[in-house]
Amino acid sequence: MAASAAQTCLTPEEYIAFERKALPDAEIIRHEYINGELIAISGASRAHNLITINISTALHSRLRGSECETYANQMRVSTPTTTSYFYPDVVVVCEEPRFEDDVFDTLLNPIILVEVLSPSTQVYDRREKFAHYRQLTSLQEYVLVSQDKVLVEHYRR
Repeated sequence: MAASAAQTCLTPEEYIAFERKALPDAEIIRHEYINGELIAISGASRAHNLITINISTALHSRLRGSECETYANQMRVSTPTTTSYFYPDVVVVCEEPRFEDDVFDTLLNPIILVEVLSPSTQVYDRREKFAHYRQLTSLQEYVLVSQDKVLVEHYRR
C-alpha cells in the first residue's frame, strides 16, 4: 500500500467530512491524517490483500464466541492525543467498541493492530505510525507482517 503526502491541511472535522463523502466511491483513494496533513493511501498488491484477509479470517475464527470484533482495511482508527487517523490492515477490539461519533466508522479503543508491510510503507508503518499507535491506551499488540519475506514483528504491551 503506497503512501504519499498531500499538500492539503485540514482540521480533524474537515478530514472526517472529506473521507465520509468519498467513502461510497470505490475509485477514491483513502487518506490517513496526521496533525492536519493528508496521507494518500493507494491500492494494495495481491500479496498484501491475501495476507490481510488470511490474518483477519484467522483472528475472526479464533475470537468467535468472545466479545471481540475483527475488522479488515476499512475501519479507521483515531489516536486522539496526536490528532491523527489511520486505516490499519486488521483491527481487533474487545468488549464494547468506542467510536468517535454516532457514524461508527472511527474506532477509539483497538487492542490489536496489524499492518502488512509494503516496500513503500514499511518505514512509515514501523516508525511514524507505530509512534502514534503507542498513544492508544487500549492497544495491547502491534503486529507487522512482511509481504516480501517470511517475517512477522510482534510488539506487546
